[in-house]
Amino acid sequence: MIDDHIRETIDALGVDVVYAELPEDRDGEYIHHLSLIRLRPGMRRRLHRSVAAHECAHAVFADVPSRFGPRNAKQERRADEWAALRLIDIDDYKLAERIHTGHVDAIALELDVTADIVEAFQRILTRFGDTVYVGARMGAGMWHHRETTDQH
Repeated sequence: MIDDHIRETIDALGVDVVYAELPEDRDGEYIHHLSLIRLRPGMRRRLHRSVAAHECAHAVFADVPSRFGPRNAKQERRADEWAALRLIDIDDYKLAERIHTGHVDAIALELDVTADIVEAFQRILTRFGDTVYVGARMGAGMWHHRETTDQH
């Protein structure tokens, strides 16, 4: 099952999703010239939702694999970060991080995503003093979410 908001994005882009046998090292792939996401059948729920969101991100950005390794690495990071912003709620993350004292695998289980998605979410957190920004960019007011902790 693909999360509703991810499915809506896939549908809005006019991308088809099929389940097919893939090379052993792949759980999913996006093929831009076909507007197609292929997913490995039979994945467990948290892997399935993480891979579906990741491949949806490739569709959003119209990613095409390159022979240039750094470009591919950038596309993969961006896809994981996009997926993380859509699969992880900041309040759920804060609770899971507190409960599991920062243990990535345990947080991933708690949030029903893969560890890669949790690590991507952690990469986009920027902490300044008592404030944490999610998806901060250069410029005033440029962030996905801002969370301030009370220090009494």
